[in-house]
Amino acid sequence: MRILIVGLNYAPELTGVGKYSAEMAEALVADGHEVRVVCGPPYYPQWRIAAGFSAWRYRRDLRNGVHVQRVPLWVPAKPTGVSRLLHLASFALASLPALAAQLAWRPEVVMSIAPSLMSAPGAWLVARLTGARSWLHIQDYEVDAAFDLGLVQGSRARRMALAVERWLLGRFDVVSSLSAKMVERAIAKGVDPLKAYCLPNWVDTRAIVPLAHARYYRRLLGLDKRAVPQTVVLYAGNMGSKQGLEILAAAAAELAGRPDISFVFCGNGPARAMLEARCAGLPNCSFMALQPARQLNQLLNLADIHVLPQRGGAADLVMPSKLNGMLASGRAIVAMACAGTELYDVVAPRGVVVPPENVGALVEAIVTLAADPLRRAVLGAAGREYAERSLSSASVLDALSRKLRELCSDEPAAAPGGDTGGAGGVSGTSGALAHEKLVGAPLEPTQVD
Repeated sequence: MRILIVGLNYAPELTGVGKYSAEMAEALVADGHEVRVVCGPPYYPQWRIAAGFSAWRYRRDLRNGVHVQRVPLWVPAKPTGVSRLLHLASFALASLPALAAQLAWRPEVVMSIAPSLMSAPGAWLVARLTGARSWLHIQDYEVDAAFDLGLVQGSRARRMALAVERWLLGRFDVVSSLSAKMVERAIAKGVDPLKAYCLPNWVDTRAIVPLAHARYYRRLLGLDKRAVPQTVVLYAGNMGSKQGLEILAAAAAELAGRPDISFVFCGNGPARAMLEARCAGLPNCSFMALQPARQLNQLLNLADIHVLPQRGGAADLVMPSKLNGMLASGRAIVAMACAGTELYDVVAPRGVVVPPENVGALVEAIVTLAADPLRRAVLGAAGREYAERSLSSASVLDALSRKLRELCSDEPAAAPGGDTGGAGGVSGTSGALAHEKLVGAPLEPTQVD
């Protein structure tokens, strides 16, 4: 099939939406499809255009079999609510000529990746004009997040934005998102349940594996030279406003007197300067920039304990993609989540969950796990098993390819395991079980939150 993907972010970005969009496009090419991508130049998570790319020029590349069209993009040095909106609008407007150029190619599927929802109307219009199937994949409910996290304010503006979002979601042939609860949110916004689909982010469980000895980063950071063996608490990923990283800084400050516990923060983003300032002078904190992809397995295995902070307001607006690598690494996880959210349901049986923004509970969980290596090993093994069973890139992307063929053939696709049809209802199940059932399957009309 001829598949057009429209999305703000793309490789060589190492984290976030761009990483998954690129892996998806390349997997579809490997499966025999012809894939074109309209995207911006790489800038994330540093919020700075990468070396070798331009913010003001159109550029075509052939990357691992994918035809990539880069379009101009304005990137604010310090993203705020208003500047983020202008940033997204710049991509939406600059992408229009590139999308118009795809009309002669006549794609069979046009997939729009949100964020940014602003570019979705252009993608939908191309699908409408060419007779292609339209697919909207929601990585992040940016409208809800912008208002719930205080990035944008005003009740009237919120009502207008939600009305536009609801109208737009109803136009697409398929609307997918990362988890059962995120898909249910789409249905609550007016999406036909028969058009809803769960497409979780994935992890390459062949590349990310538990290591018996992960000494590289301990040596690099000098942790192996400490007087006592170190229990490493690792945060690796984007450093933005949704993560609530100040909670980790507060926990590190409370544990500064423990000579056996070290915090390592790896990543970039607009909140990194704040985090470094809060941790200044603490002897138990180390910082690293985003590491090369080839080192990801070593980095994740540096952890004895992974930490996943989350603001309470984020709830089920996002399903943090960094969780997949944590689970696959076979290390213990402490996550911040509210009961009833999908993040809670996924982590609770195979990790430790504490309330969001609760420093005391986070400190207690870290101290308890640091003293119990056997429990860390048991939790890590349970997380690894879940990653292999439910989040492997092979199973998720194979299901996606089947869904695309079903979409274009108007025939029901065979579900994983050989059965035909959907996943069946999930009423009365936990979010984690619903997530497992919904990978590669549409939601039934009877499913409710």
